[in-house]
Amino acid sequence: MSRIGKLPVNLPAGVTVEVAPDNTVSVKGPLGTLSQKVDSDIKVEVGTHTDPHTGKEIPAVLVTRPTNQPRHRSLHGLYRALINNMVIGVSKGYEIKQELVGVGFKAEVKGQVLEMSLGYSHDTHFLLPKEVTATAVTEKKGNPIVTLKSIDKQLIGQVAAKLRSLRKPEPYKGKGIKFVGEQLRRKAGKSAGAK
Repeated sequence: MSRIGKLPVNLPAGVTVEVAPDNTVSVKGPLGTLSQKVDSDIKVEVGTHTDPHTGKEIPAVLVTRPTNQPRHRSLHGLYRALINNMVIGVSKGYEIKQELVGVGFKAEVKGQVLEMSLGYSHDTHFLLPKEVTATAVTEKKGNPIVTLKSIDKQLIGQVAAKLRSLRKPEPYKGKGIKFVGEQLRRKAGKSAGAK
């Protein structure tokens, strides 16, 4: 992970980074603000670095470690990746699309509640955190697609995983909640196996 740690995190226009005395990194951008507590051994500083393509000085966050101990090396890469995720989050944001595959499956967003019919005897209500927004689209003769958007990569990933766990895709017909573009491992049914 130290190879990742050595890379500077380039700051796009409109994104500012502040490092508090207790080593909390705050990233502020057009879409919002995120903060992350960094281990006291890892040093985070806001400076500039030279772009190898243009030769210009560009603002960047530099992460350094005190020693080459395995613990410091792993933390070095981890915190650099987390800061990079925050910078991307506040400047562009993250989006995850999930598809509901199954006859009669429906999805509807009412405020922060996602209402879904997933083939159970009752509807499933899923409360979204306030940092995550969702939209549900059902096209004619297509499966409902739920789009999640957030600036926090970790949170949106957890929400998407929890949503998928409500009805995991089964291996025969692929019925369930899957990520758009996800390749499922399918199994042959009984009739195909008997021949």
